[in-house]
Amino acid sequence: MTSSAPTHASDSQPLVVLRSIVKSYQLGKTLVPALQGVDLELHRGEFTVVMGPSGSGKSTLLNIIGCLDRPSSGSYKFAGEEVSDRDFDKLAGVRNEKIGIIFQSFNLIPVLNVIENVEFPCLMRRRREPMNSLRERVHKLCEDVGLGPYVKHRPDELSGGQRQRVAIARALITQPELVLADEPTANLDSKTSEQIIALMQHLNQQMGVTFLFSTHDPRVMQHAKRVVYIADGKIVDANPVAAASGH
Repeated sequence: MTSSAPTHASDSQPLVVLRSIVKSYQLGKTLVPALQGVDLELHRGEFTVVMGPSGSGKSTLLNIIGCLDRPSSGSYKFAGEEVSDRDFDKLAGVRNEKIGIIFQSFNLIPVLNVIENVEFPCLMRRRREPMNSLRERVHKLCEDVGLGPYVKHRPDELSGGQRQRVAIARALITQPELVLADEPTANLDSKTSEQIIALMQHLNQQMGVTFLFSTHDPRVMQHAKRVVYIADGKIVDANPVAAASGH
């Protein structure tokens, strides 16, 4: 993770480039289209929101960008490398090394405390850093996201907002190039949602972390630098909102 300010889109090669991405699912004898020819670029340092109604393709789009799924056809380049043709083992390697994911349901491990949950992705890597170094980074990151007093707590001892902070720290501990969040505020009340979005915005601005997250909540849009609208599996708009939102 870098401490420098985010790079503007005009200053760098795109981190994510999608070209003519199609994804269909087999439902019985019927082929159901989820994405229909999606073209999209994401640059380092962006804070981008994907919006659209339920069933529009938001989650499918994030799953493909997050290397959780493969497109039926089309090209996906991550940091200049084609990944759409890789098998699931190789996709897992890209995900583990370069992408952090914040799940809607948190997906924390109930028997592990905050420290253990946050460090877990690093323990799954083939190349492990020394434990003392890892623990030092985990403690620092927990402080950064406001979890300092709760590092020994297990998930069932935390509030929903605190669990989401654990999920954010876990996504960031691998020092990813991109962090994805699928409906990160869906299970939180409005006040906690505002705190979580503000936290991610701070991490984006102060640490240069690139964020892409989906939502159907219009309130979230005011925090985005860019909003990508998707409907019926197609991108219908993908413009910056800086002038409108005052950022």
